[in-house]
Amino acid sequence: MAWFQHIGLIAKQHDDPRIATTVARVVDHLGARGVRTSFEQATATRLRRGDGVSIEHLGARCDLVLVVGGDGTFLHAARVLAEHDVALVGINLGRLGFLVDILPDEIEARLEQILDGAYEADTRILLDVRMGAQAVPERALNDVVIHKWNSVRMIEFETYIDGQFINAQRSDGLIVATPTGSTAYALSGGGPLLNPRLDALLLVPICPHTLSNRPLVVPGGSRIEIRVCDLEPEQVRLTCDGQVDLPLQAGAAIRVERSSRRIRLLHPHDHDHYRILRAKLGWGGHTHSETPC
Repeated sequence: MAWFQHIGLIAKQHDDPRIATTVARVVDHLGARGVRTSFEQATATRLRRGDGVSIEHLGARCDLVLVVGGDGTFLHAARVLAEHDVALVGINLGRLGFLVDILPDEIEARLEQILDGAYEADTRILLDVRMGAQAVPERALNDVVIHKWNSVRMIEFETYIDGQFINAQRSDGLIVATPTGSTAYALSGGGPLLNPRLDALLLVPICPHTLSNRPLVVPGGSRIEIRVCDLEPEQVRLTCDGQVDLPLQAGAAIRVERSSRRIRLLHPHDHDHYRILRAKLGWGGHTHSETPC
């Protein structure tokens, strides 16, 4: 009997001919193992199926969800499914693929391992962000970014951590990232790479006007508050995972903290985070002899 009995499928929403063939391979393999499958609504529509359900329905009914696409597709699914504590597996049809680590030519073999319980579970933290008295937070797996908008002018803001004043800066913005997000926008901003299992948060300034303003790593339980000075709402935006853009409210502080929710990723049993970094970032391998020193 398979380790998982009901698996949901979410695929990226782009005109990619690989999507239909990849999903068909997945469904055929799961069917051969007697596993029930359900399709997210937009995925079912793109595949011309009439049995699609909402992502929330997948989270409530399935014990595993497969995400077919790139990291962007995975980020969207993770933010919604975090409420349901359902395990996620990523099949990579994108580019970098730090989160979706099953390659197309490995699908059947890797799924077989996971269905047999031969996998590694990985729990990742998320961010909750609120503006002012906002009750229901927006959520991010990679990062929350405060950034300039419709202007080449820098913005000025103050940063507080656990109620303590940290600094005032003039820059193009600030990235607040999870360890998962340290390989995303924060990396481009000069931030460090954090092991995704660390309980920490990362603050990376975007093009600060002061050269001494450096990235800062703080404990995961820190409460971060950003106050934008002389806010012009049309000149500043708040973005979650590069996908959800929110206008700022005049006079409202931005509060970012670790969410009480987590997401659960399942990886193939031989998953190696540092091997992925070597492959995706072009790091060197062993010496010319291809053997360890």
